[in-house]
Amino acid sequence: MSSLENCEVLLGVSGGIAAYKAADLCSKLVQKGAKVSVVMTSAAAKFIGATTFEALTGRPVNSDPFAAHEHFRGEHIGLAQRAQLCVVAPATASTIARMAYGLSDDLLSTTLLVTTAPVFVAPAMNCDMWAKPVVQRNIQLLRDDGCHLLDPEEGWLSCGQRGAGRMAAPESIVAALQAHRDAS
Repeated sequence: MSSLENCEVLLGVSGGIAAYKAADLCSKLVQKGAKVSVVMTSAAAKFIGATTFEALTGRPVNSDPFAAHEHFRGEHIGLAQRAQLCVVAPATASTIARMAYGLSDDLLSTTLLVTTAPVFVAPAMNCDMWAKPVVQRNIQLLRDDGCHLLDPEEGWLSCGQRGAGRMAAPESIVAALQAHRDAS
């Protein structure tokens, strides 16, 4: 039996080209027996549709902080309390900055502020952006706050450059989540 069997996983998807990999990650989590709730930023919806995640999870996708699908006190409260693990994949520079500074201007950032579950962050962005001191400071703030960083991989990026910035492979993310559960 997988250590993710019946584990409530909150998958936060932010808006970058790597959002298509989040569907693969979601599928792999479901195949391991996890119960996945997806929260998408409005930018993520420009890259991948909610219907994809709804088909994979059998659950509604959440994106509107004011729509009460399941939780009458607010989706951010219900989703955060239900989560046993949170993973933000891909985590764009914008989402990382929101998380680092506690901004809560969308459902994902608000939910992450409420949750007490372990948070895993899989950054994905252009290699020059990843190397910027401000992004690295934000990454360090997240580490200092107890987030688990899944550093980006090196390789070809959609912008045509090569370098660090590719979202960690979905298999690597699943392995990190399983290792965390196994150690708990």
